[in-house]
Amino acid sequence: MASTRLLCLFNAKAAATKTLARAGWSVCFRRNVSSSPSRLQHCMSAWVIDQYGTNGALTYTEEIPVPTVNSPSEVMIKVHAASLNPLDISMRGGYGATLLKLRRDPMSVMGNDHDSEFPLILGRDVSGVVVDCGSEVTHVAPGDEVWAAVPPWKQGSLAEFVTLTEYEVSHKPKLLSHTEAASIPYVANTALSALVNAGGLCRDSSSNKRVLITGGSGGVGTFSIQLLKAWGAHVTVTCSHNAEGLVRGLGADEVVDYTAGDAAEQLDMMEKFDVILDSVGGETELWAMGLLKPWSGAKYVSLVTPLLPNTDSMGMLDGLLQAGLSLQSKAIQNIISSGVFYRWGVYAPDGPALDEVSKLVDAGKILPVVEAQFPFAQVPQAFLKLDQGHARGKTVVRVAEEDDGRAEELVQNSRMETAVESEQEGQRTAEQNQI
Repeated sequence: MASTRLLCLFNAKAAATKTLARAGWSVCFRRNVSSSPSRLQHCMSAWVIDQYGTNGALTYTEEIPVPTVNSPSEVMIKVHAASLNPLDISMRGGYGATLLKLRRDPMSVMGNDHDSEFPLILGRDVSGVVVDCGSEVTHVAPGDEVWAAVPPWKQGSLAEFVTLTEYEVSHKPKLLSHTEAASIPYVANTALSALVNAGGLCRDSSSNKRVLITGGSGGVGTFSIQLLKAWGAHVTVTCSHNAEGLVRGLGADEVVDYTAGDAAEQLDMMEKFDVILDSVGGETELWAMGLLKPWSGAKYVSLVTPLLPNTDSMGMLDGLLQAGLSLQSKAIQNIISSGVFYRWGVYAPDGPALDEVSKLVDAGKILPVVEAQFPFAQVPQAFLKLDQGHARGKTVVRVAEEDDGRAEELVQNSRMETAVESEQEGQRTAEQNQI
């Protein structure tokens, strides 16, 4: 039998990975590896949390099992860049743990294993290269550059590899680098779900619609401004004074500086709105509902919902019940009093929707808004940046530093060694047949 071999491929290109996999080799994606010759390693580098907490909970490890393609519809991606969202900060502290754990493992409701979700990899955005596909995947192939939003119930993108379903993956815009592309998918899927599914807007129905976005300088806001302007809507944004130039540059028609006085009073002097996308929540609902056009099918879409906090604090059944009652109560109250619809906007994974976004990006109608970049070694610093709040776009982590020469060398060496092993195996088979 051929001796056991171990390759360390921290930043190998997808072609190298695919070639080695086809050759039947086990690949370990670690920088410094020591292993027993009797046991092959399957591991990768990642930033994880082993418990919920503050930034100190983040830990770098090279011992995370490499995710594999386990179903015909799955796609394995080598991560080149990831970006952080406010949700990552919340999840680091345990936000949504009850419901998300159940979504990851439905059988967990029967047990008492409170640590089964750990180690947990955060990161909701990914831009990278496909390295493996299930047998039924037709939309992408190994070597394709793709982007995707990683659902919060799956292991995230602050790692060398991530596995998703084909439905969640889309081809990356050709005009964007991986770093730029990683800033868009999660906010795009969130905004599209909120504006289309809850807000009733689309490319053909948004012309001259008046839309208000509260907290418009963050990731969802900066994407929504551009999308709505591409669809022909009139967009008003609330933000602080130092973000006014950014949102106007993205196409906002009117900007209200909430630090320069009573934002509600300033907005009340404007024409009423058809849709409000609220990413602030809290007291905003108390005054913003009155800004909608009454009895005209106007919609208030909140991105700040009590669903996950309720299940965390009350337990699964009571939390879901209370959240449902809250939504129903607000919806009925507002439809009766003024004929406006109250709805929640929630993230929904949608690769086909990202296909359409990719077209808008390549057409120059949507630009990436990257506020800060960090190398993979500085993930904690990236979280600290996001912790400061008042985002002006996205914070991106560069996961893979390109090394084309090393990747090509690995490909050539693996081909040569595979040919030698194949020849030796053929000789052994011939000898056995002669016996």
